[in-house]
Amino acid sequence: MSDTAVADTRRLNSKPQDLTDAYGPPSNFLEIDIFNPQTVGVGRARFTTYEVRMRTNLPIFKLKESCVRRRYSDFEWLKNELERDSKIVVPPLPGKALKRQLPFRGDEGIFEESFIEERRQGLEQFINKIAGHPLAQNERCLHMFLQEEAIDRNYVPGKVILILEACQNRLLKAGLCPWASV
Repeated sequence: MSDTAVADTRRLNSKPQDLTDAYGPPSNFLEIDIFNPQTVGVGRARFTTYEVRMRTNLPIFKLKESCVRRRYSDFEWLKNELERDSKIVVPPLPGKALKRQLPFRGDEGIFEESFIEERRQGLEQFINKIAGHPLAQNERCLHMFLQEEAIDRNYVPGKVILILEACQNRLLKAGLCPWASV
């Protein structure tokens, strides 16, 4: 075995970790919690909404903290948009629980606390899997879902472009950056 082969397999020397590194904030994070379910309405217009709280330091998101209220159909909308426009494999949502919606049941059906909690956990897993995917983080529909109070269902699908990147592209096209090329 030659000396170069040995050199290629040695461990990289890294600096020892201090307390600030070990217990400081992570370099990049994205936290999404689904909590505080509330059932509103009466009869056939009754539904449950959930608070979706996001905290991040990722530069792709314009807001570093947001909290919006979403219902199950909003999660379905997000799933359909991602399946239509992105190149990622979208995980399944928790089931619709059609049997729980049948009339003349002896319980609360889809409004029973245990079902709502089970669905909340499933929705939290779903959104964290999606939002953790680097390609999904560029999708406008995800940003709208996590950060806008109301979902504009007539939005133009596409990617989110960082403001700095957009400004650089405009300067390049205008010929104002002689040190760079288009």
